[in-house]
Amino acid sequence: MALTTSLTADQAHARLAELIVIDVRTPGEYAAGHLPGAHNIPLDHLDAALPALRSAAGRGGLLLVCASGARSGQARERLAGHGIAAASLTGGTTAWTQLGHDVHRPAGTRAAWAMERQVRLAAGSLVLAGLLTGRRRPAARWLSAGVAGGLVFSALTDTCGMAKVLAKLPHNRTEPTDLDATLATLAG
Repeated sequence: MALTTSLTADQAHARLAELIVIDVRTPGEYAAGHLPGAHNIPLDHLDAALPALRSAAGRGGLLLVCASGARSGQARERLAGHGIAAASLTGGTTAWTQLGHDVHRPAGTRAAWAMERQVRLAAGSLVLAGLLTGRRRPAARWLSAGVAGGLVFSALTDTCGMAKVLAKLPHNRTEPTDLDATLATLAG
């Protein structure tokens, strides 16, 4: 059965046994809950994983997963540029869990906030701080303007610099997955 460019959560659930699932989120997001059997290859390590992903794609369909479908869509396009066919999970793990499908969490891990939620908190807090401080020091309003500009840029480019910064914070940096072992399994 040919793999399309995207699968809904229900379609992916029905075909889970025949798919090789690649979660492109950060290790912290992955540890907070991932699809059963998913392998973690963060988006920023995708290029190093190309040979293993090409090998895995030769054995079965690849399903790329993130929280919302945006990063997995970017990953799918990057893989397609290298001749590797893959599908993206529409709506990501958010859609998956909303439909009641199981997610796996490593034992002893704490649930971290989703990156999108962290970005909304940080952006909202910075805008509010800029506006409140701007009442006494008008130049502080530039903080709010800068965040607004960053959000517009983020929407236009479908990237998020704030998420990249937040991902480096200690509470988002769980024990990294063993990328070499993951790649060896996929190449296998």
